[in-house]
Amino acid sequence: MSVNTLPSIRYSLNEIKDEARQLVEKGVISRQQPIYTLCQYIPAREWICVEFELEKCDFLLRDRIGDLIGRENWDND
Repeated sequence: MSVNTLPSIRYSLNEIKDEARQLVEKGVISRQQPIYTLCQYIPAREWICVEFELEKCDFLLRDRIGDLIGRENWDND
C-alpha cells in the first residue's frame, strides 16, 4: 500500500461551496471567517479530502469563506 494514496471519499468544489453557503445562510459562520473554519462542520476523516480539493482549486485555508462561495445574490433588489 502506498503512503501517498488519497482516501476514496471525494468532495467536489461545488459540494464544499454548497456546504459553506448553507452554513453562512443559517448564520452559523460568517463570510469573513477563514475557510479552515469549515473543519468544525466536516468530519475529521473527510477534512483531508476537502483540503486536497481546495488546494487543487487554488484556495488557501486562510482565504475567506466569502472568497470561496462568491458574491451573494439578492432577490429583492
